Formats: sequence, structure tokens, C-alpha cells
Amino acid sequence: MTATSVPIVTELPARITALRTAEVRPQIAGVILKRLYAEGALVRQGQPLYQIDPSLYRAAAQQASANLASAQAQAEAARAKANRFRPLAQEQAIAQQDYTDALAASRAANAAVAQNRAALNTAQINLRFATVPAPITGRIGRSLFTEGALVTTGQADPLAVISVLDPIFVDIQQSSAELLQLRRQLASGGVAPVVAEVRLKLDDSSDYELPGTVEFSEVTADPGTGTVTLRARFPNPQGLLMPGMFVRARFAQSRVNGAFLVPQAALTRDPKGNAEVFVVGPDNKAIMRTVTAVHTQGNDWIVTQGLKAGDRVIVQGLGKVRANQPVKPVPETAPQVPRTGDSKSSAAGKAG
Repeated sequence: MTATSVPIVTELPARITALRTAEVRPQIAGVILKRLYAEGALVRQGQPLYQIDPSLYRAAAQQASANLASAQAQAEAARAKANRFRPLAQEQAIAQQDYTDALAASRAANAAVAQNRAALNTAQINLRFATVPAPITGRIGRSLFTEGALVTTGQADPLAVISVLDPIFVDIQQSSAELLQLRRQLASGGVAPVVAEVRLKLDDSSDYELPGTVEFSEVTADPGTGTVTLRARFPNPQGLLMPGMFVRARFAQSRVNGAFLVPQAALTRDPKGNAEVFVVGPDNKAIMRTVTAVHTQGNDWIVTQGLKAGDRVIVQGLGKVRANQPVKPVPETAPQVPRTGDSKSSAAGKAG
């Protein structure tokens, strides 16, 4: 046995989630005249997607522009009147109150100009909203409304949904109990944290070729399932991963230092479930050793307690081995040679 550093690999269920999702919604009410994109296409931020009938909003903008012009004319007349009254009031040719009224009328006219300018800006903004743009860059889905449909600002359904699919998120569900145990092990120093790549197994049991990395874990557990969500980011240049897909994620959250890899065939369990192995002791006698083996890696058990470097573990011929009985150990890699002679000879085992 040789001590080594072994990553603890975990396989958990996961679900694909878009990196970003934006709903395309109308900001004015009206009838859709035209859809300006191909369903399923890649759209850019600001790209026109729908054209809503702008007739009413164009007329409202024109009316607001006319109202602004009228207010500006009235403000100009009020300002001229106040300017004429100023010297007359100073010479007491007119009552001071007349000048005060003229000045107040000029200021009110200026305020009316500001109000009408704001109304014009609002009308122009509503007119621009007649063309519905893409809020983000991404892949757009099917259109939920067609030409001729009446849309409003408070409708329940969006016009379409845009998703960013490259890169893409994978939400991994882990039991809160497992995560709590891991954090306790990290706190005690029994294991070390590791930042490892994440691998995916798809629904058809094939492996996704590109690795991902864990971004973060949720700070709360789902009260219904008792699980915590870990989010990983994956490149998705070919669009193979789609939102809503279920996958299996394999990754290492920690690394055990000073562990031993023991072939699974060498480990047995007693009636209480304790793991046991046979090691070659002094004078080549087989000794039963209780070990701690919780995780597996491939065809091996990861043993964290019960063995030390240099121990020889018997991996073959266990059916003939008895505790404290002599054995003839040979290296595991040695070729097997049929034995002849005395059937009462001591049992032999291959040791690793």
C-alpha cells in the first residue's frame, strides 16, 4: 500500500438552465403589424423584433408638438408684455400690481412650455415603443403572438423569450446533509477543498465532451426537498445543452490526503457492516484488519483509516485465507501457476 491524495468524486442529478433569460414584452398597446425576426434565430440587443401599429402614437406625438408650439407662442407674448410693463411700473405709469400680474403670467406660460415639452417627449417615447427591440443578445424562441394580434402592456404572456445559451448553467442538486458533512470534514481538516472540473452525462448515457466549473452554491436549502443547488458553468458552442434538460454531473468537491486505494475484491464486510481486509503480517501470517472505506473510485475502495504505507493487502485467494494462518504471498502481478502436491499445504494469496 502506498498513501496517495485521492479526490472524492460525486455524481448528482442536475438540470440545464439558460445563462440569462429575457421576456420580450410590449410597452404600449396596439395591433402587431409585422414580426421582424426568424424564430429560433440569434438576435442582437436592440434589434427590432415586432412592429406595432404606430398610427395613434404618431398622431399623439404630432398633437403634443402642436401644443408645445402654442405654449411657446403664448410664453413669448407673456414675456414681451412683462418686459413692456417693467419700465412703466418703475416710473409709476401703471399700477405695480399690473406688472406683478404680467410677470406671473409670463412665468406660468414658461411652465406650460415645460409641461408640453415633457408631454411631447412622452409621446415620442411611446412612438418609439411601437418598434419592440431585443432586450439582450441571445437565441430567441417561437413567437407567442402573430400579426394582427392585439397586445397590451399588462398581458400575462410575453411576445417571445430570448435565452443566452453559450455559456450555459447547470444547476446541480445536492442533499443538504451531504453538504453539511463535507463542511464539517473541511473544518476538521480531514479533507481538503478542491476546485475541479465538472463532467456531464446526458440522457442517452453519453458524456458531454466539454468540462465545466462550479460557480457557486445556494445559501439556503429547499424546504420541500432538503437539497442545495450548486451552479456550474459550461461552454455550449454547438447548442447541444438545452434549458430544461436533465443530466448527471460528476465532480470532486474535496480531496483526501494520505488515503489508500484498495481493490474492491480485497474488501469484505462483517455482519455489522464494518469493512475488513486481510494483510500479510509478521511471519507471513494473514491478519484481519478493520478499515474505514466510505467512497469508491473506479474499481477501488478509498481507505482512510486502518492501513499504513507498506502494508501488503491480500487481493486474491481470499477463499482459502484464514486469520492468523500462514500464507505464501506473491506479488499481485505475478503469473498464476497451478499448484500440485500436498492438498493440506497452507493457503496462498496474492498481495498488493
